[in-house]
Amino acid sequence: MRLLALAACFLGLAASAAEPIRIGVSGPFTGGSSPMGLSMRDGIRIAVDEINAAGGLLGRPVLLVERDDEARNERGAQLAQDMVRRERIAAAVGIVNTGVALASQHVYQEARIPMITAVATGSIVTRQFLPPRHADNFIFRMAASDTIQAAMIVEEAVERRRFRKVAILADSTNYGQLGREDLERALEKRGVRAVSVGKFNIRDIDMTRQLMRAREAGAEVLLVYGIGPELAQIANGTAKLGWSVPIIGGWPLSMSNFIDSAGPNGEGATMPQTFIQEADTPKRAAFIAAWQKRARSERMPSPSAAAQGYDGMLLLAAAIRQAGTPHGSRVREALENLREKVEGVIMSYERPFSRSDHEAIDHPGQVTMGEVRGGRVVRAHHANEGARKRGAK
Repeated sequence: MRLLALAACFLGLAASAAEPIRIGVSGPFTGGSSPMGLSMRDGIRIAVDEINAAGGLLGRPVLLVERDDEARNERGAQLAQDMVRRERIAAAVGIVNTGVALASQHVYQEARIPMITAVATGSIVTRQFLPPRHADNFIFRMAASDTIQAAMIVEEAVERRRFRKVAILADSTNYGQLGREDLERALEKRGVRAVSVGKFNIRDIDMTRQLMRAREAGAEVLLVYGIGPELAQIANGTAKLGWSVPIIGGWPLSMSNFIDSAGPNGEGATMPQTFIQEADTPKRAAFIAAWQKRARSERMPSPSAAAQGYDGMLLLAAAIRQAGTPHGSRVREALENLREKVEGVIMSYERPFSRSDHEAIDHPGQVTMGEVRGGRVVRAHHANEGARKRGAK
């Protein structure tokens, strides 16, 4: 009987050790933001495929718990609670929309579960829970913040192209309005003030009023903040007005639903990108091939979102290995002092985070400018390529 009891105990321990490590993934898998959400999700899936093929983490497989937040703030918060309370996730990677991030991240923070925000770019995203007001910050990010992007957009417009009369068009969401504020601050630093500032709503299909106001104000360039469908309406609206004006804006100008809906009217649109779909290194070539096989598509709907999801999952996995446990506080500590060099597709990461800095990308030199040409995004300026390697902090 004693031997049977011991055997049962060992079997129970073995079964427990083999239980999967559950990682939450949430994003907009339907709706106007879905090109970003689906690209991010598939990037995370590819990373997990690689991790599990190599034996998993700590001898345990990784299991993704995926949920569609529909780009709705309230749904994002509800899903976060479900992930933490019912699904018992160890950590999370995901979130595309800034409003969803701001509405839901507090759930992970209060549960002391690390959240690597893969795509949302609002500058405040990683600042919600900074010490000393909060003892520990459990929110990390892979994307280039809007502070970085706004500076790059303004540099492109004012310094590189020498425009002085700029107009801003931004959607009414948290993303759009926080981005507008970042643009205005970046312009102010260069002694420029927008000649026109316009606002539009999600699902607006007629931008004539905002565009005519910008044109009448003498705008030489449009600086835009929104997502693909509405950005396409801006590009198509300028064509209807017979107004040939450059469009420079946030990274959603690279979304497939902008490129496809704008067609020739979107040609030349310029935006910051962390990743261009180019197989210029063996690592990137393998990632792109894996993505194409999984998605059964040649073109990534949002290359930056795919790469940020992939790299974020690799960094989380490295932290869990270093911590020796999926326990939240230990993983957070490992992320803040990551000893393992991680080869991502955006860059090679060496100590990407610290206790005071939870941004994996915190310098314009780690981002490039992309441009829509021939129905896809290519590099706008090869000369502006900064270091693609993450230095120690």
